[in-house]
Amino acid sequence: MVCVCGINCDECPHLNNECIGCDAIEGKVFWTQYIGADVCPVYSCVKEKGYRNCGDCSQIPCELWVSLKDPSFSEEEHQKSIQDRLSVLKRLR
Repeated sequence: MVCVCGINCDECPHLNNECIGCDAIEGKVFWTQYIGADVCPVYSCVKEKGYRNCGDCSQIPCELWVSLKDPSFSEEEHQKSIQDRLSVLKRLR
């Protein structure tokens, strides 16, 4: 299972603990509480635009992707995660 931003849910350590997948919970992921949101901003953007996922958008990686950095990641790890998600989304086209 791949969420709208290209993260492979099957590899996520939070799956089945705090999360059952973005689509199943309509983007109401556990970590949004830390950014003062009810729904993941990336999920909201995708749904508002009527896309299947971020791969349908010509602006990826966008400012949302860059700004939503996991605080436990170094800048290099964050950039790698962006590249990994882009690769996943390209394969889904």
